[in-house]
Amino acid sequence: MGTFSIWHWLIVLLIVVMVFGTKKLKNLGSDLGGAVKGFKDGVKDGGQSAADTPAGQAPQVTQNSAADKGTIDVEAKQKS
Repeated sequence: MGTFSIWHWLIVLLIVVMVFGTKKLKNLGSDLGGAVKGFKDGVKDGGQSAADTPAGQAPQVTQNSAADKGTIDVEAKQKS
């Protein structure tokens, strides 16, 4: 009684397909796959940039845009 058989899952799948349609489900699947791929690429790129910086130094981020002309870039140093 606590577990569902394969027939229960097939009926649920049939109802979901009837409600949403196959085109929406296909688009949802491709969007979800793209999001997962983007997340994996972001995690992989984040791990590489952290490994490239020497220990004890934070990566320096600079922005050169017209809107930030009044901003002064400084480098933070750690106390020893």
